[in-house]
Amino acid sequence: MTGFDLPLEGLVVLDFSRVLAGPFATALLADAGADIIKVEGSAGDDYRHVGPFVGDDSAMFEFANRGKRSIVLDLKAEADRITARRLAAQADVVVENFRPGVASRLGIAYADLVGENPDLVYLSISGFGQNGVGRDRPAYDIIVQAESGLMAMTGMPDGPPTLVGEAIGDIGAGLYGAWAVTAALWQRERTGRGCHIDLAMFDALLSLLPTGACRYLATGAVPMRVGNRHPLSAPFGAYRTMDGHAVIAVLNEKLFADFAATIGQPELASDPRYRSDSLRSDNEPSLRVYVERWTGARPTGEVVRVLAAAGIPVAPISTVAQAIDSELARERGLFRQGSTVPLPEQPAHFSGSRRGRPVRAPRLGEHTHDILARLAAQEEQQ
Repeated sequence: MTGFDLPLEGLVVLDFSRVLAGPFATALLADAGADIIKVEGSAGDDYRHVGPFVGDDSAMFEFANRGKRSIVLDLKAEADRITARRLAAQADVVVENFRPGVASRLGIAYADLVGENPDLVYLSISGFGQNGVGRDRPAYDIIVQAESGLMAMTGMPDGPPTLVGEAIGDIGAGLYGAWAVTAALWQRERTGRGCHIDLAMFDALLSLLPTGACRYLATGAVPMRVGNRHPLSAPFGAYRTMDGHAVIAVLNEKLFADFAATIGQPELASDPRYRSDSLRSDNEPSLRVYVERWTGARPTGEVVRVLAAAGIPVAPISTVAQAIDSELARERGLFRQGSTVPLPEQPAHFSGSRRGRPVRAPRLGEHTHDILARLAAQEEQQ
């Protein structure tokens, strides 16, 4: 218990997952106060061995496993499998992201555990689902980025498909995983029944492509790469400035009229080529000429200052370092102290709950003795 009255305090989660998608889901639950018991083999989660490192500690492991407790169990050994099932019998939630079929072979699948714990919420994250044509395929983030259509939509029109610069397939599955667990817990609160959640990374990422999916489903047009602009709106993208680029986002007619007046071209608002968002998108190349004639004559700072003063959504393109070090990130309390590096705080602010508690990822097996002692005490009380 954290003592900070977090929303999920008292919830016990047994976490068999590793690398990123599953651990990120349980990290979000830990941020909200859940007690996460992370089960690792003797070599530890693969992410313990992936850089960047601070001393001997992986920053990626710290990110994905903040606020958890670690127990070492060899799930190929019968005695440790029995211990895992005993822990599952006392848990509210179990999370795993083995390839489909592995949990069954280890004796820790939903079907193996639900008899002892009928109200268990059990989350399985895989690349392509627990059943069907993709069931046995291994998956990493780049695989689901490729198969979801995201890579085909990303990049410059005359360039190759481009990988998004973050593990969005893993992160999206982790987000949906944490959401699905909390939804299932509310269902259990109403019905008294737990459930098995089958979550595929492919499904999660494809469901996060509303612009592309809606365009195809509504029109039959196959969305492809349009570069640093919105595929359906204009001016809505990155525009050249004297010393770099600025992002400008104009979506409705009033904003466009204000924007046109601000850049000294008020007649653009009545130009038949630009009278609606869809027309502006169709005629984006000619509109870009007018926009960059103005932005290209000014440094980014001036472009941002002038447009912001006129109420136009605008931003410079920041590096990750600039975003992390920004006044906004500090004001929002987005990071707190970890054992080796600052670690993110989940982004939602709950009234009545404090933010910013120091947190760290566990050492391998750090809590094995304590977890087993508590388990024995719980079983003795039953």
